[in-house]
Amino acid sequence: MNATLIKAVIAFIPTSLLLMWWVRVFLKSRTLGSLLQAAGAACLLVVVLTHVSEALRLFPFMRWGEEGSAGHYLDLASAVLGVALFSLGFIWHATRRRPVR
Repeated sequence: MNATLIKAVIAFIPTSLLLMWWVRVFLKSRTLGSLLQAAGAACLLVVVLTHVSEALRLFPFMRWGEEGSAGHYLDLASAVLGVALFSLGFIWHATRRRPVR
């Protein structure tokens, strides 16, 4: 078993829990902030799954791990979009909270 696969499997657990949590929060509250956070968590899960695919050499036409390949840009775009959406959702959620009486 290679190191990339071990790291990806270890990262899969907290990332899936994060996605499940925010989907649950979104279904409960139905706010834009929770939707953005759930979408960001889904993008981060795509990052983890691209690393699993790279380690297992699935879909060789994607040329995983090579700079300038489709796999590289899928991984990069998912990571950037995931962090941006999750952060934006957090800020939206934090600023829209109602004060406690």
